[in-house]
Amino acid sequence: MFSSPLVVQIPPSMQMTDEHFFDFCQVNRGLRIERNQFGEISIMSPTGSETGNRNFNVALQLGVWAEKDGTGICFDSSTGFKLSTGADRSPDVSWIKLERWNALSQEKQQRFAPICPDFVVELRSPSDNLQPLKEKMEEYIREPGVQLGLLIDRKHRRVYIYRPGVPEECLENPATVSGESVLPGFVLNMSKVW
Repeated sequence: MFSSPLVVQIPPSMQMTDEHFFDFCQVNRGLRIERNQFGEISIMSPTGSETGNRNFNVALQLGVWAEKDGTGICFDSSTGFKLSTGADRSPDVSWIKLERWNALSQEKQQRFAPICPDFVVELRSPSDNLQPLKEKMEEYIREPGVQLGLLIDRKHRRVYIYRPGVPEECLENPATVSGESVLPGFVLNMSKVW
C-alpha cells in the first residue's frame, strides 16, 4: 500500500481522453484513481480497514437521511466526477440534488458524470497529508453547484467546513455536524466517525 498517492505525469503527446481515462480506471478497479486539471494521475491504494469503516459510517448516516428526505442521491468513494476544470475526482461521500442529477443524460450518468456534487465529504486517512486534502476541498468549493463540503480530520478530531465564497471554518472535536440548509435535518453523529 502506498503511504501517499503515487502521482503519474503523462507527456502532453500521450494525454488520455476522458474515455481512455474512464477505461483505465475500470481495468484498475482495486485502486482509487483521480486526475487533476493538468492531466496528472494520482493512484491511491484502497483505504485501511478502520478508515473504510469510518467512511462507511459517514455514508450510512447520509444515506439514511437521503432516503427519508428524497430530494437527492448519495454516492460512495468509488464514484468519479468530471469537474469543470477537467479534473476527475472521487469524494469519499457525496450527495447531488435530484434535479441536477436528472438533467444529465443516462450516458453521462454511467461514466464520470460531468458534475460536482452539491455536498462532498473527504475523510483524512492516517497516512494522508492534510494540505493536499484542503486543496482538494478548495477545488470542490469553487465548482458550480457545490454548496457544502466537509473535511474530517480524525487524527486531530477536527472538521473543516467549506462553503462557497467564505473562508473555511474549523470545528474542534464536535459531537455532531449539521448539514445546514443544504441538507435540512441532516446531522452527522461524529461518535461513529472518530
